[in-house]
This record gives sequence, structure tokens and C-alpha cells, in this order.
Amino acid sequence: MPTTHDEAKRQVRTRVWDALDAASATYNDTAHGRIPHFRGADRAAARLADLPAWQAATTIKSVPDKAQLPVRARALADGKTVYMAVPRLATPRPFYLLDPAALAVPPLEAATSRVAATVAPTVDVDGLRSIQLVVLGSVAVDRGGTRIGKGAGYSDLEFALLTEAGLITPETLVVTTVHPLQVIDEPIPATEHDVGVDLIVTPDAVITCPTPHRPAGILWEHLDVRKIAEIPALERRYTERR
Repeated sequence: MPTTHDEAKRQVRTRVWDALDAASATYNDTAHGRIPHFRGADRAAARLADLPAWQAATTIKSVPDKAQLPVRARALADGKTVYMAVPRLATPRPFYLLDPAALAVPPLEAATSRVAATVAPTVDVDGLRSIQLVVLGSVAVDRGGTRIGKGAGYSDLEFALLTEAGLITPETLVVTTVHPLQVIDEPIPATEHDVGVDLIVTPDAVITCPTPHRPAGILWEHLDVRKIAEIPALERRYTERR
């Protein structure tokens, strides 16, 4: 049964999707039901790449959404290793390893989900290196750093898995790239498992978020048996801890 938080988040998503559609601010016929592939995503990626934290990072974890494709491509062009989640974390090794030194196709091609599935090996959590920067997609984000996606919760689960494995630490920078219409002034309701961002990057600005929330690891009490069974890496860890 939906909670008050669920309904509040649904209303925020709908309002932001409607605003993006009204402004023709995405490359799709409608923003509804997706992480918006917003116009200006390439400029947001360039602005992110100007930051010292980006330049210092050697290993980046990114979502596979089209809105963050320019970020992944820029990371590979800059010689950074990129980990990208397999859709829905549905395989036993749930991350693509995009190593710029090993790619036989240009960064912009390799960074797409379709091509990554054919050219990049998959790795389990245990095969990843420490991550300096995490890039998340969002439907909406408030100025305090609370973000919401489509509602499936996979970004939060990825983050929890990698945090529990010690690959994401308090020093890891968490960023989302969005259209300005996706940044809202009123607070978005958050639960304990929601991941906040340190920086919001739009095509025109970088917004620093004060003390965003980060879960310390997997909150098993927030997961039902069906969800655990759908994600092999999660099911394996659940079995190991019993």
C-alpha cells in the first residue's frame, strides 16, 4: 500500500515531467516514466568535467541512463575507468567494466548501454576498485540534495551494495546531472535508504548541497523477498548473512 512519502514523490515526479514536456526540454516525445534525457546534457557533462573533483577521480560509477551518456563518454575520453550497472542488476556480475585502455570503439559508442553490453566485461562487486565519484540520474532533486528517480530504487540498491563493500566511502563525491526544471525548491520527502547528492550539475550551474543523506549499507528490513530474489548479487549476500 503506498505511503504518504510514496504519494508525495509521485506528485513531484508528475509535476516535473509535466514541466519538462511543456518546455520541450527533453529529446523524447514525453519525459513521463523515465529519467529525462534532457536537452543540454552534454553541457552539464562539460561543466562537471571542469570541476577539480572530476579531474582528480580515476574511477567513476555511473547510471546507464541516456541523460548521463555524455558524462560516461567524457569519463572514458579522459582516461577514467567507468563502472555502469547492468539493467536492473539482473546478472550475477551486475556491473559493466568500461576500461578506456581496453576499448576498441570510441568512447561515445562504448558508453551506450547497447554497445557496452557487447564490448565490456561484467564484474561482481568484489571485482570493482574504490570509487571516487558516483553519477546518478534523477527525475527531480531538491537543493538539499534529496533526489528521486523513477521509483524502482535500483540506484539506491547499487549505492548500498558498493557502500557495504567499502568501495563507496564518505570521501566519494555523489553527483546528479539534470535540467534546471528538475531542480525544485521545496524539500522532497526522503526515507532512510534514499541516497542524497553532494552536487547538482545543470548546463548552467553547479549547486552544492549541504549534508546530503547517505545510507551506511543495505537496509535489509526495507527489502522484500521478491526484490532480493530478483537481484543475484543481493540474494547472494542475503544468503551469506543468514
